[in-house]
Amino acid sequence: MNTFGTNFRITTFGESHGPAVGAVIDGCPSGLALGTGDIQPLLDRRRPGTSALVSPRDELDRVEILSGVFEGLTTGMPIALLVRNETQEPKDYEELRTLFRPGHADFTYQQKYGCRDHRGGGRSSGRETVGRVAAGAVAIKFLAEKGIAISGVIVSVHGKTGTAAIEAEILAAKNAGDSVGGIVEITARGVPAGLGDPVFGKLDAQIAGAMMGIGAVKGVEIGDGFEVAGRFGSENNDPITKNGFASNHAGGILGGISSGQEIVVRIAVKPTPSIAKPQKTIDIHGNEAEISIKGRHDPCIVPRILPVAESMLALVLIDSWLEQAKYHR
Repeated sequence: MNTFGTNFRITTFGESHGPAVGAVIDGCPSGLALGTGDIQPLLDRRRPGTSALVSPRDELDRVEILSGVFEGLTTGMPIALLVRNETQEPKDYEELRTLFRPGHADFTYQQKYGCRDHRGGGRSSGRETVGRVAAGAVAIKFLAEKGIAISGVIVSVHGKTGTAAIEAEILAAKNAGDSVGGIVEITARGVPAGLGDPVFGKLDAQIAGAMMGIGAVKGVEIGDGFEVAGRFGSENNDPITKNGFASNHAGGILGGISSGQEIVVRIAVKPTPSIAKPQKTIDIHGNEAEISIKGRHDPCIVPRILPVAESMLALVLIDSWLEQAKYHR
């Protein structure tokens, strides 16, 4: 399952410490003006090495467009996007060849495949999201031309809100050899009514699946989410007037179909599992061991997950847009 989407399909490839990562897009409409300048800014927001709050791995993440664009326009053919890994340090992970990291996919990959890439987690690494962001940037460019804008904000980190408090919380965890998680909100504005399909093709179900497909995400809310469980129907319903909806508790989706309001999504991001604090684990033979993880890791994934979540929402919406276009030709 390395491919996402039905009409606008992306296949991501590459490992954390392999030669490159990237994505191939199939189904992008022709005639879209596209260059590396449309993709690089989103990758720059995701890349490591930009501050003391994120991983010091200093990757430039420069995107190359290998196919699918001619004279500045998409051709309708597959678009291959490549980002080379330039500062791999696999020696930092040699100890992990025989040890399972708590909170990581090491154990489950070993159980499923009988082998695994121990260098930073291979495909289970957050570096896999480079391909999602590169492809998401193309989707964002397409949607922007349709009047749809996607943005994300940090709601909280480890229960703290406000920039100064969030930065202090991340640095405190880093200095303690630990990590923290948080909550991110992503909003899509300008989405027309009618996107999505009923029953098993619901737009909110597609969005939830896309967000849960991001490795660090452990929970998803649409609209007011879990708060609705404590309300009366009279409090939670969004009244409809001749001027539109009076509120947006539903988060812009009703019956699995967009209502024309803002689509609001929140995700819960877990603390980075790679921490310097000693943790109990086992080795590949089942022997108990203790591990303190070395290497270059984020003390908090939240700041760098924003463009990833924005990209995943864009990929769902462009797929739904193209599906809806089939009914209005």
